[in-house]
Amino acid sequence: MIKEEKNQESNFGNLLKQFFSSLPKPDELVKGKIISIDNGAVRLDIGGVVTGIVRGKELFAESSEFSNIKVGDEVEATVLEEENENGEMELSFRVAGHQIVWNRMDKYRTDGVTISAKVVSANKGGLMMQIDALSGFMPVSQLNPDHYPRVPGGDKNRILEHLRTLIGKDLQVKVLNIDEKEEKLIVSEKEVWEDDQKAVLDSYKIGDTVEGEVSALTSFGAFIKFGEGLEGLVHISEIVWQRIDHPRDALKIGDKIKAQIIDLNKSKIYLSIKRLVEDPWKSVKDKYKTGDIVEGTVHKSEPFGLMVKLDEDIHGLAHVTELSDDPNMDSKLVREKFPVGSVHKFEIISIEPNEHRLGLKLEGVKGKKTEKVKKEKITSEETVEEKVAEEKVEEVEVKE
Repeated sequence: MIKEEKNQESNFGNLLKQFFSSLPKPDELVKGKIISIDNGAVRLDIGGVVTGIVRGKELFAESSEFSNIKVGDEVEATVLEEENENGEMELSFRVAGHQIVWNRMDKYRTDGVTISAKVVSANKGGLMMQIDALSGFMPVSQLNPDHYPRVPGGDKNRILEHLRTLIGKDLQVKVLNIDEKEEKLIVSEKEVWEDDQKAVLDSYKIGDTVEGEVSALTSFGAFIKFGEGLEGLVHISEIVWQRIDHPRDALKIGDKIKAQIIDLNKSKIYLSIKRLVEDPWKSVKDKYKTGDIVEGTVHKSEPFGLMVKLDEDIHGLAHVTELSDDPNMDSKLVREKFPVGSVHKFEIISIEPNEHRLGLKLEGVKGKKTEKVKKEKITSEETVEEKVAEEKVEEVEVKE
């Protein structure tokens, strides 16, 4: 009998040890069922053996996780103290809530889920966002085109003014990057827009003709809005067959135009206006011949010579050495003697249809060029600008 009592005592002691060793420790996450909500405190039943309490700032009501809880709900909390002055386990929704929300954000990032975020403030680099119970940031480069601050000269004060108009708005975003230790949460509105564009773009293919409206002009090209919220870029070299210095030379904001899709790169759309028009250089030799004397209007003066308009479609180049037999003729004298808009007679000295080049010399001038002038690089600098434009605010004219 005595032996049995000792065994029972031993078993009970082991059970107590197991019970206390299994109790949650500080900083651990526990699950419990809410048994009461009163007097600014929430009590939980932890496994039927311990009562936990959440009170004060640890209630964390600003989190959607805990803002609408009720008796009977099962929730998670973090242990602060194993036993307080009333013999209850002190718990926190705040610590647990942060962990739950960070875990959720990581899953949103992995799964590519679109979520809602509110703009709470702005600085010159972007927007501060409220995302669930966390603070996040959206760089300017991650705004969609409708919210992107296209301002003249990339003026930072104007950019900030534009960004401030978004304060208070709810935006649809995707989680781009998270760092829980540093408490950094980066989101993107552009990612959502790109996904939407990809879906719409399935109905388009290279070679299709679209009708749209000029929505913005930059030094490197024109943006055209068309279809269901789509926007494509017409590079300056794809606007007209002639050389122009700026898209505004051929287009203005609000113009209704037709363009051809020449490339689809993920969500980026590249268009051409000129390819819908017959290349006038294909028939240039039907209109002009080497040795012809023609009248031309000075279109532009360059350091290397004059750009001369023969007609609306064909422009030629008169090199500085082909404008005078005077060895002292320089670009300054050229500008003085041949002002833009002046009309002169020229002799055609070369025609290269495939290169879109026509060489001229002033009538009566012997000419001093002994070798062919190298082709001027027209679009290399502009092409670089196009590459950079996706990640920075460029000088741009937009529709008000």
